[in-house]
Amino acid sequence: MKIVHVASELFPYVKTGGLADAVGSLATTLAGRGHEVAVFLPGYRAVLEHPEATKAERRLRLRIEMGDRYFTGEVWAFSPRKNLTIYLICRDELFDRRGLYGNGERDYEDNFHRFLYFQKGVIEALRLLGLNADVVHCHDWQTGLLPLLLRYTERRQGMTLAVTTVFTIHNIAFQGLFPMRSYHRTNLPDEFKGIEGVEFYGQLSMMKGGLIYADRITTVSPHYAQEIQTPLFGCGLEGVVASRAEDLSGLINGIDTDVWNPAKDRLIPARYSVTDLSGKAKCRAELLSVMKLAATDDTPIYGMVCRLAEQKGIDLLLANQDFFLRENVRLLVLGSGEKRYENALQSLVTAAPDKIALATRLDEKMSHWIEAGSDFFVMPSLFEPCGLNQMYSQAYGTVPLTSRVGGLSDTVIDADQAPAAGTGLTYPATAAGLRDALQRSQKLFADRARYAEVQRRGMERDFSWATAAQGYQRLYEGSL
Repeated sequence: MKIVHVASELFPYVKTGGLADAVGSLATTLAGRGHEVAVFLPGYRAVLEHPEATKAERRLRLRIEMGDRYFTGEVWAFSPRKNLTIYLICRDELFDRRGLYGNGERDYEDNFHRFLYFQKGVIEALRLLGLNADVVHCHDWQTGLLPLLLRYTERRQGMTLAVTTVFTIHNIAFQGLFPMRSYHRTNLPDEFKGIEGVEFYGQLSMMKGGLIYADRITTVSPHYAQEIQTPLFGCGLEGVVASRAEDLSGLINGIDTDVWNPAKDRLIPARYSVTDLSGKAKCRAELLSVMKLAATDDTPIYGMVCRLAEQKGIDLLLANQDFFLRENVRLLVLGSGEKRYENALQSLVTAAPDKIALATRLDEKMSHWIEAGSDFFVMPSLFEPCGLNQMYSQAYGTVPLTSRVGGLSDTVIDADQAPAAGTGLTYPATAAGLRDALQRSQKLFADRARYAEVQRRGMERDFSWATAAQGYQRLYEGSL
């Protein structure tokens, strides 16, 4: 198949979260299976500075209609491996910036213009390059208008650019909402403008465009696919999602087992596997040392790596701060985000500097160290479309403590509820639920034979993209 992915992030070139990992791994896996894969990405400064981008060549000059004006640009391309080509939609005015979406304090005011230009540039490149795609797979709000723009272009020009379109919701909470006065820049007729089209409570919603006009819709876990059809998780779009239920699939993301694999991870102090866990003990000791926490062999270490945001359940963790201050445990938190959370967690460190550590930064190496050196990984998310760290944790023999939401529900089996199959501990996304799980984790850790069984079962699970990509391939084939 000829498969085109369109996304605003792509690992290893540019990343702010799991979107980059998912698109990068899926595209690479599909290319490895012999499919002809292209990925379109904005020509950000960070991408153009990546060593592999030095091989990029200019393929096209663009002239894109945006309302009553035309904007020029270029398409550059390079092929990092067989069957995979990365296309960059470039215009320095729009993408030569330090941040992808904002300056760290607020979003860029011209984000609608930037990502509309990107989507229109992709369609023009598809036309001029003659890629004749079987599938155009769009990811998140930054590509939400593309299915509509593509079909409208085909209708106007009497041609076919793609057999089928797929739109993936990675997180419905981020919808790409903009003032409706921007609609004229789409150059679409008014028939797509109203409540049956892209309007969302008086605003223009890019994500709603993808939900309505894509041929197939996916999201990143079966449980999340059900959740977003309810008012609690649908963020106002639950009715739109429910109207497309027959075309909606929940497909679990995988993890990159070349990157997240304790048997060959070069970022951690020692390698280990399910048949030889001796290296994990060294990772544990080194983690405590580098984080300047008191050494211990029989005290459970709880790790947490996330954005410090409400979604990640930081309030639930803080509501249980007495547990970490009172009990003989260690807590390590890596992540940055809202200052109120950074300050509250720093207060915990001040209260117990020998037991609690905080690193308020993005640190890929340290995230690997925490996964490898912790005994438990805490994920009290209020919502989580898929989640990756709970899968990393199981692969690294670190027992996850996860709330029962989204993809966490689909990937972690509670060891108390299913003693013969459990790989972690799960709980309702409440302060009391987390408290109960923390108390149960102490009992599990004290029973070393039972803990080792839970640990082993997690490490033996297959969360690889080789497995995850099969679902997407079946979806593509069934849509042609």
